[in-house]
Amino acid sequence: MTYAIVEAGGKQLRVEPGRFYDIDRLALEVDDQVTLDRVLFVDNDGEAVVGQPVVEGAVVVGSVVSHLRGRKIIVYKMQPKKKTRKKQGHRQELTRVMINSIEMNGTAIAGEAAAVEAAPAEETAVAAAE
Repeated sequence: MTYAIVEAGGKQLRVEPGRFYDIDRLALEVDDQVTLDRVLFVDNDGEAVVGQPVVEGAVVVGSVVSHLRGRKIIVYKMQPKKKTRKKQGHRQELTRVMINSIEMNGTAIAGEAAAVEAAPAEETAVAAAE
């Protein structure tokens, strides 16, 4: 299983191709491509690459699925015996991103592009066996 740890919106996420994640709002339209180049760690079937602080040449490619808002958080401040109360709500603006592939030095090691590159090799192996 191939995964990467990326930094997006000041937070670190463990991402895998074919899954979607909610990150802080990006100024992109729906169906736009997004490249996350702050890749901190890549694990390719047990072969780990650790960045210092980022992995050189590693990029995570995804596409914007939708924009949404997170669940409501209530902030309640009270000073006892002073009759002071303040109630405030907050909903974080989020962007849902579908991760398409993880690339190292321009070649996809996991995701859609890696599946396309691996498919012709399997077909030629089957044809040679026949």
